[in-house]
Parts: sequence; C-alpha cells; structure tokens
Amino acid sequence: MGNRLSKIYTRTGDAGTTGLGDGKRVSKNSLRIHALGEVDETNAIVGLLLCEEMPDDVRSLLTNVQHDLFDLGGEVCIPGMSMITDKQVTHLENELDRFNEPLEPLKDFILPGGTRAAAYAHHARTVCRRAERALVALALEEAVNDSPRQYLNRLSDLLFVLGRVLNRAGGRDDVLWQKNKNA
Repeated sequence: MGNRLSKIYTRTGDAGTTGLGDGKRVSKNSLRIHALGEVDETNAIVGLLLCEEMPDDVRSLLTNVQHDLFDLGGEVCIPGMSMITDKQVTHLENELDRFNEPLEPLKDFILPGGTRAAAYAHHARTVCRRAERALVALALEEAVNDSPRQYLNRLSDLLFVLGRVLNRAGGRDDVLWQKNKNA
C-alpha cells in the first residue's frame, strides 16, 4: 500500500483548495472535485445498500463495484490517469444482461421502492446518474477518458435492474406508475 493516512486533518484545505493525486492544488468547487465527490457519494450509497439483506451474487457484484468506483475516483483525481477500462464496462453489461434476463419485460415505468434494499438500489441509481452528469460536465472543460462515463452509465442501468431483482428476492412486485392516477 502506498501512502498511509496517519493524520486525518492536514489544514491544507482551509483556504478552499484541495490536492489532486498528481499534487496539483485546485479549488474545492472545481468541476473535477465536484465529479470526484459525486463518484464518492455513489460509492457511499452502494455501501449503504450493502447493509441490507440480498442474494450473495448481488452482494459480490456490488462489492466489486465499490472497488471499481474507488478506481474511477482515482482516475478522476489524477488527470491523465487511466484506471477504468472497456473490460470493466463490458463486465457490467454482462451482469446487466444476466440479472435482467429472468425479469418480466417492463410495459410501464415503475415507482422506485418496494423493499428497503430495492429502494436503496434506486437511490444509488439516481446518485450514480448525478455522478455521470458531473463527469460529462468535467469532460466539456478538461480531458476525461470515455470509459469512466460509460461505466457510470451502465452502473445506473444495473442498479435499476438490481432494484427489481431485490424486490423479487424480498417477495415484492414492482409497483407500476399509473399515468394521471390522482388527477
């Protein structure tokens, strides 16, 4: 392991800047730091989801996703670094297909919720989409590799499907949206 955090506070950020992985200091409100924070929040909400009961294969997948999200954050933190690859994006696509295949095709939108685990999966999906948007905004201003954005896009789709899977595992059906239900 590289650097160890022996002291948590450094006071180096007190003036509103923070250090990137390459040593450069940037404003804490920079697009890069914003994107990094959104990726970090995605990882944290996946961690919260992992506190719930779920099938072992879903748990294993989400734990691996957390490792990938740390790598993705590292890539965002170090301009020019490449840590997320097409292989990781393809892996998410394969898992998405595997978990989606046994589910009934959707004919309407579903309401996010059901079991608590499914609700957390849907919450994680929305946070992941926000991280993706932050990365897109960063890419409009600075060079960003395509794979991290693609990874977040597939991950949000996977989290949607896992919400449905977790509802099934918890004995719940998806609740379908009803247009103008309360009109």
